[in-house]
Amino acid sequence: MSNNMKVPLSILDVSPIVEGGSVKQSLQNTLDLAQHAEGWGYNRFWLAEHHNAPNIASSATSVVIAHVASGTNTIRVGAGGIMLPNHAPLVIAEQFGTLDALYPGRIDLGLGRAPGTDHLTAAALRGSRGSNGHDFPEQLEKLRAYFDPSRNEYVPAVRAIPGEGAEVPIWLLGSSDFSAMLSAQLGMPFAFAGHFSPNFTVPAMNLYRSNFKAGVLDKPYGMVAVNVIAAETDEEAQYLATSMQQLFLGFIRNNRAPVPPPVRNMDEVWSEHEKIALEHQLGSSIIGSKETVREKLAQFIEATKADEIMVSSYIYNHQARLRSYEIISQLM
Repeated sequence: MSNNMKVPLSILDVSPIVEGGSVKQSLQNTLDLAQHAEGWGYNRFWLAEHHNAPNIASSATSVVIAHVASGTNTIRVGAGGIMLPNHAPLVIAEQFGTLDALYPGRIDLGLGRAPGTDHLTAAALRGSRGSNGHDFPEQLEKLRAYFDPSRNEYVPAVRAIPGEGAEVPIWLLGSSDFSAMLSAQLGMPFAFAGHFSPNFTVPAMNLYRSNFKAGVLDKPYGMVAVNVIAAETDEEAQYLATSMQQLFLGFIRNNRAPVPPPVRNMDEVWSEHEKIALEHQLGSSIIGSKETVREKLAQFIEATKADEIMVSSYIYNHQARLRSYEIISQLM
């Protein structure tokens, strides 16, 4: 095994709000992380759309993308992703057309079809349009036509300005087989949410590759998100990871809260049943020292055949979070 990863590494961020912290501090930390990531050689820095979550500050995703892009110079910045059923395609075309005009050649647009929230909040977001994702392929085609009006058989009555003519790469995101198959059929790049849907990662990636037809791309390009927490020792990394474990435990208990500080013993926090449930959701997480992460990440890449890895992490202390990403970057 070589000492370095053979695939690019990128970052998926949600501007996590920690216990005792603020939205302002979270957004400052996100920019700080992106600036360091650029220097460490990460390929791209994506923000994710979530709503009604007291631990996530990236809900106005396009705004946060502009914040990060304005404070960096070369790293690609994008959405991982925009939940398209929450928005009119015209609005997304205008937003990302604007971002592309401001930061040409650096903006990515990853699209998902889930709400990124609970049903009540989804209803508040979507209003009378009432999309539940069933028309995602049609919404996607409308969005692509706003960027490239030649996709329309007739001259459109409404144009996306900014947006028209913008060459923003569109990725499809998924945590199941739907977007894997759709991106394969359309010949588009595909990113899988392995950080919270580990059991479907390999089947979805295999489905994408085996059904791929040349389209936007000549050959498949698949990226997989995975939780990675690195520290100087395995023990320290496991300690830092208890913040993520407690956070996801809150999801199971339907008790969402800011990212909590780490604890020394999770057995005092979870039940045996909850521990097993979390293992299903966080089972692919890679936690450990540099050498441990190197070995496990190489195994993960071999299993998924990923062309690129997108690293996600919930770490309470910002300096520890920076150090984790720095250690991971040394594997490139």
